[in-house]
Order: sequence, then C-alpha cells, then structure tokens
Amino acid sequence: MGILYIVATPIGNLQDITLRAIEILKKVDYIASEDTRRTGSLLKSLNVEKKHFLISYYDQNELMRIPSILAVLKEGQDVALVSDAGTPTISDPGFKLVRACAEAGIRVESIPGASSVISALASSGLPTDKFVFLGYLPHKPGKREKMLKDIEATTQIIKSTVILFEAPHKIIRTLEEMLAVFGDIQVVLARELTKMHEEILRDTISNLLYHFEKRNPKGEFVLLFNRGEQTDE
Repeated sequence: MGILYIVATPIGNLQDITLRAIEILKKVDYIASEDTRRTGSLLKSLNVEKKHFLISYYDQNELMRIPSILAVLKEGQDVALVSDAGTPTISDPGFKLVRACAEAGIRVESIPGASSVISALASSGLPTDKFVFLGYLPHKPGKREKMLKDIEATTQIIKSTVILFEAPHKIIRTLEEMLAVFGDIQVVLARELTKMHEEILRDTISNLLYHFEKRNPKGEFVLLFNRGEQTDE
C-alpha cells in the first residue's frame, strides 16, 4: 500500500518549508490540496516539478474524495495532503481522510512544520505548559455565547491558555462578546505571522476595541488569553 503524508506548508514566509516536506512533495504520486491554485504556486516557487496529479480536497467535497484517494493508496501510490497553509487537519479538512486510512490499515505519516497556533502561542508571552485550541467560534450567536461561557467555566478549573481563530470581519464582534462574558481581560492578537507585516497585539479587550475603531482589522487572527494570568483576580 501507499503512504498518506500530512505535509505542513508555510503560513507566510516560504523559507519555513522543511527539507523533508520538499522531498515528500517531489516524490509522491498525488497531492490532495485544499486549494490547487495555491498549491501550484507553492510548488512553482519551490522549483518542484508537477509530475504528479493535484487532487482538489476541501470541506465541501471531502467525503466524495476519500474513496478515490483510498483507492489510489491501496494501489501502492503515495499521496501528500496539504492545506492552504500550515499543518493540515488543524481547523482544516483532513482528519476524516486520516481516520479512513487508519481504518483501512494504510500508513499515515505527519511531516511537521509551520503552524499558526504554535507560532502564536510561542510568541504570545502567555503560559505554554497547558493550552487548549478551539478553532473558530460557532456562527450562531446562541452557540457562540454558550461556548464562551463554557470556556469561562472550564478555565476557572483548569488554568490554561485558550487559543482561537477569527476572521478580520468578525474580530470586533468576538471581542465585544468576550468582554460581556469575561470582563475587560488581557488578550493577545497575532496576525500575518511570519510575514513582513507580522503584528502581535497584547492589551485589554477595551483597548483593542478602541484600536480597531481607528484601524480596520486585516488578516486572519489568532486570539489567545489565559484567565489565570489576569491581574484583576
């Protein structure tokens, strides 16, 4: 049987690709890609010849693609799974494919590399010994509020750094909702990580809201906070 490789790709700076990742991308027969155009550009920048086939693999077609990818793997051909950027399966499609491979007895190898979650945590200045990553908050207001209240209750018991993703057009709303649940706590916002305009903001929610009154949010955000680090408790 072939091998499914979970290949991490740069989240911004192309120099963050590993030598092993380049080697794997060169040798596999297929690349399952969340965005084939973006992956094609990455391969071109790395001078990796596209001798293999690119398979479009994203949230909306994931279940449809899994049988064909399994068939290729069972034929003895290797497949690399890549996301738009960073480590595949982390708030990106892929875990269902990995699970299907495990159930079919197909070998899965992770090729580690860039991750916005770990990069933001490492440079946040918040405790790193215990953390929980929750991805994006739910879309529906009621579910968003419930999750925030669940976070509040849980972090009172287990003091850990909480990590969330948020889109630029939703970050103000999220900060306002957090203010209502947690109070005016200190948070860290990281954006454009590894890129030229990388920015890490460390401040209270109210000050960050004031900041965004003067400056429109741009870029995807990694939002971090730790209730055990708050000075008002």
